[in-house]
Amino acid sequence: MIDPATFDFYQSKAPFYSLDPSVGPSRHLDCFLDRLESGARVLELGCGAGRDGARIRERGFSLDATDAVPAMVAKANERHALGARLMRFDELDADAEYDAVWAHACLLHCPTAEMPEVLGRIRRALKPGGLHYASYKLGTGEGRDLLGRLHNFPTAAWLIERYRAAGFAIEDELMFAGKGSDGTMRDWLALTVRTSG
Repeated sequence: MIDPATFDFYQSKAPFYSLDPSVGPSRHLDCFLDRLESGARVLELGCGAGRDGARIRERGFSLDATDAVPAMVAKANERHALGARLMRFDELDADAEYDAVWAHACLLHCPTAEMPEVLGRIRRALKPGGLHYASYKLGTGEGRDLLGRLHNFPTAAWLIERYRAAGFAIEDELMFAGKGSDGTMRDWLALTVRTSG
């Protein structure tokens, strides 16, 4: 499920991603959390070194932080004591357990062919009416960035169609420009979606 070169990149670069304690949480996180009820249970996919998870917990939510890379899980727990655990996207097997799923800049590494299954797993993991956020680098199809990491690089229309097919209603679409770790400026799409019910 996880591309070997992408895995190796994050496994070797985990210390780099946890070096600067002044780097704050993702810019869309607080707006997403503001939509949730007090004490909501939040699954974080791709927690990395733990900066967003620390903010989720600081805001008083119940956090289940996960990442597919052992070195990232170790850094998240070392720096923020999140109780993060190892889990790939395709290992998510929850059924109506979470009020929200936060997936900042991680599902963009999911192989294109696996996206429908992964979105279905996220849908099943959410309670009726649950919220999900994810952000993607846009493009014209799967490829690698200058650091060798696999990205799905979807079009906005393709992404929205996949989410709707998985049973999500689109609540917010936010397009913005951003520079990736490889220094390349790209258009991004951040989606906030909700399950029915």
